[in-house]
Amino acid sequence: MSKDYNVLKIGLVSVSDRASSGIYQDQGIPELTRWLQQAINGDFIIETRLIPDEQTIVEKALIALVDEHACHLILTTGGTGPAKRDITPDATIAIADRIMPGFGEQMRQISLHFVPTAILSRQIGAIRKQSLILNLPGQPKAIKETLEGVKSSDGKVLVTGIFASVPYCIQLLEGPYIETNEAIIKAFRPKSAIKE
Repeated sequence: MSKDYNVLKIGLVSVSDRASSGIYQDQGIPELTRWLQQAINGDFIIETRLIPDEQTIVEKALIALVDEHACHLILTTGGTGPAKRDITPDATIAIADRIMPGFGEQMRQISLHFVPTAILSRQIGAIRKQSLILNLPGQPKAIKETLEGVKSSDGKVLVTGIFASVPYCIQLLEGPYIETNEAIIKAFRPKSAIKE
């Protein structure tokens, strides 16, 4: 597998016992794919995994996406609550080099605008090598809200979505320069980091 860091590579991991066993159709990966196609200007490659809520399986999937597939960004969906089978954050922490607590804080801040149970979420962000890993919620509506943020009826941003910080984080990790569709999400960078 080529480790070309000029092409953006994104790993999408849906963690669900029922979806991975075929009881119902996974909604996480299709929603993430749709959103990314609308939000990112330019080409990117997606690697997907649909796996059960088993910590060792989640850990192996994350390690493979970083170490073998050289993904710059990995978005997981599902398994972030307090239930016994919700182990996605635990698996992420276990394979991470560093934790990025601001991502989890912002995800809960966004979700609290919609549901009081957002405080039960254990979503986190982490770095393994030069890859950013973000644990997103499992529901398509919540995935979109978390990435885009909270907007007023006239489209004004009230709470910034987490994806606004992702392109600059990838840039700091020496990954490719990501440009976004500002109608969906406006990437933020310091002026010194903006390419003309």
